[in-house]
Amino acid sequence: MIIADTDNHRIIQWKVGDTNGQVVAGGNGEGYGLNQLKRPTDVLIDKETDSLLICDQGNGRVVRWSRRRGTIEGEILLGYIACCGLAMDNQRNLYISDSENDE
Repeated sequence: MIIADTDNHRIIQWKVGDTNGQVVAGGNGEGYGLNQLKRPTDVLIDKETDSLLICDQGNGRVVRWSRRRGTIEGEILLGYIACCGLAMDNQRNLYISDSENDE
């Protein structure tokens, strides 16, 4: 299971049998750097690219973060958006809810 830990500015993953989660994105304090998140609200797994797509609401962006071991920062896919939710269909079309524009 992977969750957006909004108040701690990070993405956490729990594997079956784990008693503690592991930080898989962010976790470097609140901020705008590519290795930081600010109030992430949603996350999904893109199996095709083996990456996480993160709604980084506090920074107004959607970020892709590779799930490969050793990844220390994300890549901005889209900026200037009040992202609050993400969804992807079977054709890999990404849908983003924008709370400021009611879209």
